Amino acid sequence: MIMEKGISSVEVLPSKSSQVTAVKVVVKEPETKQTQRGKRVGFVLVHAGAGYHSESKAKEYKHVCKRACQKAIEKLQAGALATDAVTAALIELEDSPFTNAGMGSNLNLLGEIECDASIMDGKSLNFGAVGALSGIKNPVSVANRLLCEGQKGKLSAGRIPPCFLVGEGAFRWAVDHGIPACPPGIMATRFSLAAFKRNKRKLELAEKVETDLIQLKKRRQSSEKGSRVMCRTCGRPSKANDGSRGGDQIELYSLENDSGTLDTVGAVVVDQEGNVAAAVSSGGLALKHPGRVGQAALYGCGCWAENTGAHTPYSTAVSTSGCGEHLVRTILARECSCALQTEDAHQALLETMQNKFIGSPFLANEDGVLGGVIVLRSCRCSAEPELSQEKPTLLVEFLWSHTTESMCVGYMSAQDGKAKTHISRLPPGAVAGQSVAIEGGVCRLESPES
Repeated sequence: MIMEKGISSVEVLPSKSSQVTAVKVVVKEPETKQTQRGKRVGFVLVHAGAGYHSESKAKEYKHVCKRACQKAIEKLQAGALATDAVTAALIELEDSPFTNAGMGSNLNLLGEIECDASIMDGKSLNFGAVGALSGIKNPVSVANRLLCEGQKGKLSAGRIPPCFLVGEGAFRWAVDHGIPACPPGIMATRFSLAAFKRNKRKLELAEKVETDLIQLKKRRQSSEKGSRVMCRTCGRPSKANDGSRGGDQIELYSLENDSGTLDTVGAVVVDQEGNVAAAVSSGGLALKHPGRVGQAALYGCGCWAENTGAHTPYSTAVSTSGCGEHLVRTILARECSCALQTEDAHQALLETMQNKFIGSPFLANEDGVLGGVIVLRSCRCSAEPELSQEKPTLLVEFLWSHTTESMCVGYMSAQDGKAKTHISRLPPGAVAGQSVAIEGGVCRLESPES
């Protein structure tokens, strides 16, 4: 793999909106050794969520991203499909107690874990997803199985195989297809249980404040009706001073759903043949309503993968993270994939994050739009066109962008000895939900010699 760009100094880019700050980060990386004879090539980019990653836990986030990259590369080197490689990466991310996916996910209002996950194959364009799934340790494995089963064709009596299942139905289908059930007690970790208890206390306090305020307003209104004063000027009842200040506002006790805990996980992969795949997995918002399904399960919102075709000069793969409702209403994964078909990938992604996400008319009433994406695009090219015997080369551009305070990523090629990890952060003074950070790089994957 030859790295051409990576990560270093910061440059502030002009924005069409005065409220948006875009950050561009580019650096040169040393060239790596050439592809070994007979060794398969491929590339993986993973994320451990767009949110806030504290310095105290930075090591853990980077470590799990590194392990996820290694798992995916092991699959690619063994000749596995891109979808199997991206699934392997996500299983590693889901198994970490530090991410909000699989084991250790956020608990809903009833203290239960319900997970969302999806996967897309760029070659077949098939899609598999589960929503509000409980009792399965790795939701992405069910999504991948749905994708695989769907590729086999129609069921008995000409029935169409499902690509998206939710709740109890998803659980039953998984068990029927050999995916083992997991006791609920194992899914919750001490971290997720502690967060649930803190959030429940905050919710109870907030509801008490709201109830007390409503009762206070009723008493004031009742008192006002019983003591109307006639205006000396017009002879009509005057408006009594109810003691309010233009409408009392409640300062709610903030739950842990700000930019600090939107750590959905995801990965994008390209294999030796240029096939791409993408996947995403999430435990959803803390104290969400039972049955709530976020972007991680929804088509075009959580992930997207599409090989080159008649109308797509580049193969693209996208995985998103952030506030599910914001990502659903903007169909961000699909929007990013479409934008990446233009010549300048960096500029295309920046404009998409600015105009189709932060500046989206569908989110016009939101104070802050929180989310992040990892993207990969690839195309075939010749390493040295002047030579008569050309080596087929896969040009891979990879980027990540976020409006949250930070985003943790990792990336690796099949020729790398180890994965590289990075926590991208907004610059000082930038406002989360109103600013965009964008970073990334380019590499060439040379096909192995026969």
